[in-house]
Amino acid sequence: MTTRQSASRGLLAAAAQPASLLKASPVPFYAQIRDALRKQILDGALASHQRLPSENQMIEMFGVSRITVRQALQELESEGLIVRVHGKGTFVAKPIAFQNLATLQGFGEAMHPHGFDTRSDLVSVREIPAEGLVAERLQSRPGAACVEIRRIRYLNQEPVSVETSYFLMAVGGRLAREDLSTKDILVILESSYGIALGRANLVLGAHQANQEQARQLGVATGFPLLHIERLTHDRAGLPLMYEHLFHRGDSFRYTVQVDRQTRGDAA
Repeated sequence: MTTRQSASRGLLAAAAQPASLLKASPVPFYAQIRDALRKQILDGALASHQRLPSENQMIEMFGVSRITVRQALQELESEGLIVRVHGKGTFVAKPIAFQNLATLQGFGEAMHPHGFDTRSDLVSVREIPAEGLVAERLQSRPGAACVEIRRIRYLNQEPVSVETSYFLMAVGGRLAREDLSTKDILVILESSYGIALGRANLVLGAHQANQEQARQLGVATGFPLLHIERLTHDRAGLPLMYEHLFHRGDSFRYTVQVDRQTRGDAA
């Protein structure tokens, strides 16, 4: 047994002792094992890519049946916390963060409550003439000055997205002087500038990483990315920020809940 396997076995065994606690609880055995493993994964006690003990070892540690162990592992796998590789074993999965598209939030604002660390690398801040879609989306006169901000966003020290944001000078000129490496722009607009935020319109699509994006995200050229075009308005409905967001799908996902609208003439 390797040192890493011994460490995993020790951690899991500690979670399972004493066995009488498992038997005394009204919570099903598989759920207790699932919760114990989930806690160690989310706490970092079991690291990403770390191999877990075999099913036989878990059966011995927890004093339960194979069906119970498999049910616990299946639920962790469905949550994306572990991966099972045929012929090699079960491993702790790379953590994937989720953000709810139905709520207008900044990146850090959405991630911090779930225990993720975030930061940004400011690639560039520059004044450019508003042209094409930028002028159209910001309802600006073509050629008028606007501010372009480019950033790389990090989740737990790993780059997960590259973002380009456009602002009219009235707001962008102020943002250019802010610490954008640790602060969310939406939070700055709302808390520091007193701008009441309203709605955002989003368009989602697939994108292949170009050479620059691949270098920034540490992936191969052509790697699949999720492209989000987002236009954020203030409470009065005026355009405030136009963005292009490119996310790594293997590290970050968006979720949304949709409700079916009942037709007025439905039977």
